[in-house]
Amino acid sequence: MPTMNMPNRDVRGSAVPRFASGASGAAAPRRTRRFSFLLLLVLSLLAAPTLASATPPPAPARALAAAAQSSGTAAAQAEARWGDRRLDEATFLATHNAFTNYEDSRWSSVSQSESIRHQLDNGVRGLSLDTHWYERSTWLCVISFGSDCYPSDVYLCHGECKTFAGVTYALPRQSFHSTLQTVVDFLNAHPQEVVSVFLEDYVSAQQLGNSMSRVRGLDQLLFRPDAWNVRGQGWPRMTELIGSGKRLLLFSDEGDREHLGVMYDKNWTVSNYWSLGDLGNDVSCVTRWSDVPLDRQEPGFRRLFTMSHHRNVPTVINSALDNGSKLRDRINQQCRPAAGNRDPNFVSVDFHRVSDTSGHTPAGIVAELNARN
Repeated sequence: MPTMNMPNRDVRGSAVPRFASGASGAAAPRRTRRFSFLLLLVLSLLAAPTLASATPPPAPARALAAAAQSSGTAAAQAEARWGDRRLDEATFLATHNAFTNYEDSRWSSVSQSESIRHQLDNGVRGLSLDTHWYERSTWLCVISFGSDCYPSDVYLCHGECKTFAGVTYALPRQSFHSTLQTVVDFLNAHPQEVVSVFLEDYVSAQQLGNSMSRVRGLDQLLFRPDAWNVRGQGWPRMTELIGSGKRLLLFSDEGDREHLGVMYDKNWTVSNYWSLGDLGNDVSCVTRWSDVPLDRQEPGFRRLFTMSHHRNVPTVINSALDNGSKLRDRINQQCRPAAGNRDPNFVSVDFHRVSDTSGHTPAGIVAELNARN
């Protein structure tokens, strides 16, 4: 008889039905079906759409969303601070000879007590700087025992850059490009702020341009009035300046460097004669340029008004006498009427944090002017 019809036996010799082994095999299809069901369940869960709120967007999308939110916040903050005011309707605190201070270099005669960065941190938004060319001097390097071995460059000096250390220049020497870099770095760290720099310029346009070319990030911040058609449309609103990022204005008393983005101040501003006199008693507000009156009117365009308020010789004592009620009264009673009933856009003082006992400080007076504009 064929063995396939014979009953099988287990290892103990007992008879086992022919399909006994098939009963064990029947469990295999059930396990296969369970495995298939689990596999299908996993695949369906993987294929099913997930809630948007449960999965974060990709990194680029998050970056774009954060940038959009930041931009919206900046715009809202600018709107809350300035409203619809144009640049020529805002007032800023400025410092006379901002570079002559005790912190940036070893000056023996100063107009400010703080470094330029600290002035900016404390609310100053206009800086006056004197630019001079210094030609490298082997003689100065030798007699200074190596402490004055500086390359030829544009530096900030109050007079000749070789005459009297501590008076007409200071050590370490303050290069123009490094000082302007300080301003650019401040603006990059404070995207809501606008800063203006006023140059008393004793260098050529080429020398100034070469110095400016070494300032990282300057092009992204530099305001160019021709690009905004300021002559035809007027100054932009503060919110527009802040939104565009063009938040650095450069002015010079030389007129051959507008191609660098440096405005000739006589074309763009009106300005009073700077001195209060030796005794500080000349509070009249007369124009700096006889052919540009303070109340000059031009169709479709209004010049910025820069007001200087300091004596011939800067001292802390003089500034304490001049920077309080005298400044406030001079603006209201002299300069505002002389300028055609408009407030100054820049109020420039010595020792900007010093004032009299009246409670009126230069920063407080500027805030008061902005509140009424």
